[in-house]
Amino acid sequence: MTSHPNNPSNEPLLPILDQPSSRRTALKAAGAALGLAAFGKAVSPLMVIPENVSVDEFLQQHYKELTDDDKAKVFARLEAETKEDYGADVTISDPEAIPGVKFGYAINLSKCNGNGACMEACNKENNHHRGVDQSYIRVLEMSKGSMDMEQGSTTYDHTVPQDDKFYMPVQCQQCDNPPCVTVCPVEATWKEDDGIVVVDYNWCIGCRYCEAACPYHARRFNWEQPEIPAEEVNPDQGYLSNRVRPQGTMEKCHYCLHRTREGRAPACLEACPTGARVFGDMNDPDSDINYVLKNKRVFVLKEELGTQPSFFYFFD
Repeated sequence: MTSHPNNPSNEPLLPILDQPSSRRTALKAAGAALGLAAFGKAVSPLMVIPENVSVDEFLQQHYKELTDDDKAKVFARLEAETKEDYGADVTISDPEAIPGVKFGYAINLSKCNGNGACMEACNKENNHHRGVDQSYIRVLEMSKGSMDMEQGSTTYDHTVPQDDKFYMPVQCQQCDNPPCVTVCPVEATWKEDDGIVVVDYNWCIGCRYCEAACPYHARRFNWEQPEIPAEEVNPDQGYLSNRVRPQGTMEKCHYCLHRTREGRAPACLEACPTGARVFGDMNDPDSDINYVLKNKRVFVLKEELGTQPSFFYFFD
């Protein structure tokens, strides 16, 4: 029997489906079996693949293709893994986009004083790695009269506010034309009907193309497995939002969809002591966000790029 050029020993490749394996092993075997140029493109040198990933996880279908029964099994597996890894009992849900709703966010820059409470709330709500000062929000300290984000500082440690400064929180802008979605080679990120751009952490291959494409520096990469004390794990988790993310995957702000799709406010808004944050349904004429859009002079960041953000800024 003639050997395949990518499998000269003719050893069977299918048994990897019948035993525990790592995603790295499975990728290697699949590449040897297929020998496809497309596969080579997908397996980028930029990938960071965690070890000891189960075959079930590796073979999991794309989130959009999962049936309700499939999802229930996936959520149960992830809940058990969280219990084993973090010693915490959690519940993972799958709140769907509310028909007819389009979420939007606005920041009153006249009220934001750079206190950073929003960042702290984001860190706790979204089960961020405690080993680093991680948050989906960056608060830029800006010189009055300038809108040059590149000159803003996120490392200030003096008392705030400073008289000659203003403060501008920046996070995912939930663009209607998101470049991060366009560049993803495996469709691990997409925009949902309510305007929220999400990531399927189990489908992401960690190539970081989306991070490079985002003009707002709003994407984060998990360089290591998150470390969170059991008593600090937020047990109210969403599959596409704040569940503990695997090492080697991308993540981003998701408007706390596990909260907002249930009628609650984002954690950062609840934590803001100055009332600078406004959130709501832009399709609801009586919403707070609609009032801002109709009655304030609002602007978006980097409008010239055509990303069409659903995140707005205004001054009183």
